[in-house]
Amino acid sequence: MDNILVAKEVSKHYGRHTALNKISLEIPENSIYGLLGPNGAGKTTLIRIINQITHPDSGEVLLAGQPLHPKHISMIGYLPEERGLYKSMKVGEQVLYLAQLKGLSKNDAKQRLKFWFDRLEIGDWWNRKVQELSKGMAQKIQFIVTVLHEPKLLIFDEPFSGFDPINANIIKDEILQLKQNGTSIIFSTHRMESVEELCEYIALIHKSEKILDGRLSDIKKAYKNNVYKVGLESGQGEMILRGLSNKFQIISSHYSKAERQLDFTIQLPSGDTRNILTQLAAKGNINNFVETIPSASDIFIQTVQGKNKV
Repeated sequence: MDNILVAKEVSKHYGRHTALNKISLEIPENSIYGLLGPNGAGKTTLIRIINQITHPDSGEVLLAGQPLHPKHISMIGYLPEERGLYKSMKVGEQVLYLAQLKGLSKNDAKQRLKFWFDRLEIGDWWNRKVQELSKGMAQKIQFIVTVLHEPKLLIFDEPFSGFDPINANIIKDEILQLKQNGTSIIFSTHRMESVEELCEYIALIHKSEKILDGRLSDIKKAYKNNVYKVGLESGQGEMILRGLSNKFQIISSHYSKAERQLDFTIQLPSGDTRNILTQLAAKGNINNFVETIPSASDIFIQTVQGKNKV
């Protein structure tokens, strides 16, 4: 797979502060790539470099195989976390103005704006002033302005901020559709459930350095630690649990005598599942035996905390 964007050992300093330290990334075309990290990690600095708002002190960034150039600005759509709309302007006047700044003719802008306003069911906002809109309503306008010129690369920084769950789902579906249509997307957020739903690849930046990157499914497999959730129907639940505790690490457990149901979470030695399944089957009916896969949130916390202890 080709890459839409490649960063090669990008560094940025502000006085004595290192914002980025030799960051290298490869963002595949037509993917949703999660750019993750705690506050102050360096994510915003990297995004600003990609948008040519600032420049790296060393290293380089390639877009579609070419070193970043002012002409590439038209290929990128950027929705920053801190939004900026002119509050006293009418919505229609403002979006037309911003669309033309992105190189669209007035006629093309009007056609595309009509499509998006109809699609998001906000046609009656055209003659309203921005200051009359709620934060979520203003977010929809910003989203439209970001995607209107159909850029090859979209960068969303906390795109669901200010949205209620219904509108957050609407925007999520639009992001997935944009990806389906061939757009490449960099997605920066602290909402790990959104990462699970949207991202195929992630990179984790911490204290100006990349500490993890790759396909999310591969990373989750690498972080598995042989933990299983087990449900067992048996009248001997308490005795079974005591016996297991002598051999294995029981992380949590609950036994209902009335329902004869033992539920527990256990960590097993690698490759020992067949042995314990045989033992459990001899003592009762196994209702479930499921390996727990770490979530993006689990991986984020574990990796960052591990680095903080170093």
